[in-house]
Amino acid sequence: MATLLGFDFGTAKIGIAVGQTVTGTATPLVTLRTVGQQPDWTGIGELIRAWQPDALVVGLPCDKEGVETEVAPRAKRFARQLGGRFQLPVHMIDERLTSMAARSSLGRRPKRIEELDAVAAGLILETWLSEQR
Repeated sequence: MATLLGFDFGTAKIGIAVGQTVTGTATPLVTLRTVGQQPDWTGIGELIRAWQPDALVVGLPCDKEGVETEVAPRAKRFARQLGGRFQLPVHMIDERLTSMAARSSLGRRPKRIEELDAVAAGLILETWLSEQR
């Protein structure tokens, strides 16, 4: 059984979820705001220490046609930094439409917009997990 953390990268905030290979499911954890246009490395480090993941999964921002968006280079940089800082394998996966699916899965308007990002991170992670089976 492996534990993974999933990330929905954004320039202002990053949604984070945890999942396991045994169940193939993920649970939204939190959305962290960026600090001075940088990821909240302290908050991310605390989550990594708490959950002890075996690997990390980062969503690659793509449009409906599968073309990488203007945020994609920053998401790739974030993925490289994650791997370098925490010495863990990092996988990237097309996150096309996850925000819309997250909104739909909530079945209601989120109480806070940050809730949506953590749910999207869970969907990104579940997509990656399902592709590994």
